[in-house]
Amino acid sequence: MNRTVLVTGGSTGIGRAVAAAFAADGDTVIITGRRPAPLQATADALGPRVRAVVCDGTDPAQVEALASQLPPAVDVLANCAGGNTDFDRPTPHDLSSLAANWRANIDANLLTAVLTTAAVRNRLVRGGSVITIGSIAADTGAGAYGAAKAAVAAWNVDLAAQLGAHGVTANVVAPGYIADTEFFRDQLTDERRDELIAATHTGRAGTPDDVATTVHFLASRGARHITGQAIAVNGGQHTTR
Repeated sequence: MNRTVLVTGGSTGIGRAVAAAFAADGDTVIITGRRPAPLQATADALGPRVRAVVCDGTDPAQVEALASQLPPAVDVLANCAGGNTDFDRPTPHDLSSLAANWRANIDANLLTAVLTTAAVRNRLVRGGSVITIGSIAADTGAGAYGAAKAAVAAWNVDLAAQLGAHGVTANVVAPGYIADTEFFRDQLTDERRDELIAATHTGRAGTPDDVATTVHFLASRGARHITGQAIAVNGGQHTTR
């Protein structure tokens, strides 16, 4: 299709799977991330249609520099950067540490999406799409991480309204437990992993490709009248009406 697609957090896990899906479709894909080595390794592995640009999405200056390296027109923005910065940390007892942990989660999950979207907004073409990775935690709770992902969903409601007049859709894809990612950092016990899988209706863990396929659809011609939505990809672990 030869669209231009920007994928933040594109070096591993869900972001890598999203980049791979668009590259396989013949699109030109720019992936970003903070770590140069895995970012470039992913670009090399996915082929010549994928280009790596190092960028910390929480830093406005780096996001501005990223925008200056993009072509004038961007068809798809996939905000995949993020993660639970408190996953393997004990709950802090002093207020300064508590504040730092909450700000880190908000920066990683909400601010990265807000800044990157603002930076490329004027480049988004009519018929374009913004898709941001949310989480089941926005509905089921998970401290600062869940609150940050709930904020992503709320922000997306306004974003969809703002972009709609320009022919651009904005949606959130909210995964449940997804195996083979860096998110859980190999910290889950077998018992906890089994509990998460047992909570689904499908009887399996999700995969990065499950999420990437949904993102790819939301950027397709068939999804032009879907906007302002949070699409759950959790195997029925948390259902909606």
